[in-house]
Amino acid sequence: MIHSMLLSFKVALIATVLVILVGTLMGYLLATKHFPGKEILDVLLTLPLVMPPTVTGYYLIVLFGRRGILGGPLFDLTGYTLMFTWHGAVLASFIVSLPLMIRTSRVAIESVDENLVHTATLMGYSRWAIFLRVLLPLSRRGLIAGAILAFARALGEFGATLMVAGNIPGATDTMPISIYSHVASGEWKAANTMVMVFTAFSALFLYAALRITRRHK
Repeated sequence: MIHSMLLSFKVALIATVLVILVGTLMGYLLATKHFPGKEILDVLLTLPLVMPPTVTGYYLIVLFGRRGILGGPLFDLTGYTLMFTWHGAVLASFIVSLPLMIRTSRVAIESVDENLVHTATLMGYSRWAIFLRVLLPLSRRGLIAGAILAFARALGEFGATLMVAGNIPGATDTMPISIYSHVASGEWKAANTMVMVFTAFSALFLYAALRITRRHK
């Protein structure tokens, strides 16, 4: 159980760092920019939130598998593949939790008073400076809440991770996958312990996100 817990936290932490970086930038783009195809991009970025995780995992295999669109050339060139590694678990967790961060950061940035942005523009601030010195500080609580939710989602990812990383004991058996294995083999005591621990962590993260959101209001 300790290995699976540590692996889950490592995967979720790395995925969340990537989600914060990409999700905040994409949320900023969708909140402040107008360009052709914006709605299509929004739909594509949100799809992993509504699709079954196994479908998301299938698309990841098509893209990053050994004979995938991107994974094939990478494997032929370097001999490296994301499939059936903990790196694949990071990829799966990143993809399924990214929409949460994008939508949360977009709402947080859109809630910033436009007059403050206009004032900063008149004062000669560049767009990058406005993003760093105005939008980020004023929307930080929403961004933190989004990061917490994304971490919790990444920590609990199962379907896409199983498709991409598999269930290799001691290598890719994250906590959700380990729970599945224990239940499948009838090891109910171990499964119950892991479920209770996981439920406690999930409730704690959700409570933290709700507290931050309420303070923001």
